[in-house]
Amino acid sequence: MAASTRSLKRALKRAMSPSLVVILGATGTGKSKLAIEVGKRLRGEIISADSMQKEASLDGGVEDTDRKLDLEKLGGAELHKRLMEVDPKMAAMLHPNDKRKIARSLQIHEETGVPHSSWLEEQRGQQGGDGLGGPLRYPDPCIFWLHADMKALDKRLDARVEEMLSVGLIEELRDFHARFNQQKVQNDSQNYQHGIFQSIGFKEFHDYLTAPENSTQQEREALRGKGVEALKMATRRYARKQNKWVRNRFLKRPGDSVPAVYGLDVTDVERWEETVLNPALQILDSLCKREEPPFPPIRVQGAELRNKRSRHTCDSCDKVIIGDLEWAAHLKSKKHHFHVRKKLKSDTASDDQSHCTATPPAPDAETQTNQLVFSQDAHAAH
Repeated sequence: MAASTRSLKRALKRAMSPSLVVILGATGTGKSKLAIEVGKRLRGEIISADSMQKEASLDGGVEDTDRKLDLEKLGGAELHKRLMEVDPKMAAMLHPNDKRKIARSLQIHEETGVPHSSWLEEQRGQQGGDGLGGPLRYPDPCIFWLHADMKALDKRLDARVEEMLSVGLIEELRDFHARFNQQKVQNDSQNYQHGIFQSIGFKEFHDYLTAPENSTQQEREALRGKGVEALKMATRRYARKQNKWVRNRFLKRPGDSVPAVYGLDVTDVERWEETVLNPALQILDSLCKREEPPFPPIRVQGAELRNKRSRHTCDSCDKVIIGDLEWAAHLKSKKHHFHVRKKLKSDTASDDQSHCTATPPAPDAETQTNQLVFSQDAHAAH
């Protein structure tokens, strides 16, 4: 009886817990550390959702990753033209230079026979869906965003790179290069934009890994140092890109289906339990009890509903802009104002030239008479 009661209590606790706990954050913010601690307490399964792992698994000879790569080899204008023929709605939402997304839409149409835009419309039209997409698979997720002061995070990321180097990063890259990349470099078929090769580290150390055999030790060390600095810079840039993704996908997208996001400050690692672990556990405990969490979710103030797929054409710059926010930024840019002034001067000069070369108006009758009299008088004088 006691065992049955304990089992019932555990079942009730699991039923009241959030069905999904998501931990977001830039590289180096301690997502794995928090996931392990939360997983222990909730006795849940931990899943790592890493884009590079997905790319690596799909890069292992799957026929459809291959088709997408073949499409991306074509020019952006050709790809956009093809998409316009089979899915004009999707083509209008994608920039002609965004070859990866255009290729993906073409691939979906080739495989299913249905336009990509139709799939999206169907998802949004489902119960629980909205303009942002289809209904959530897990309706009550708890989302944590680990964020930090960027100066502090930059130092931590630099130290992380040094740690990776100390445990054999260079040797690992050299081995991988010899087995999978060296022949591609010799054939001039290397592409650092796809699969595992787009991961941070490969392209940064390309010059070092492909240095000629007759390179001096000093030259090799210089290339190695160059790769280390490039890796640190790329890691810092990647962290900012990840934070921007979180803000754009969760904090600046109003809508009933967008889950609440709870921010956890990981700037001071010495106070990790105080500022990260304990607040996270308190929030989860409140949600399990169907109570208001002690810490409110974060939202970017003043976030307005903007169309991210609207299409704009700037005649002055001869450029296509996708998205209301991007269009507003373009109109304020120095480059746009430069082209507007240039076009205005060109139009003004054209107008002046047209006035100078214009045919004079025909003289009226009185003028013609005076000219005739003047001509006769001049003739009589001779």
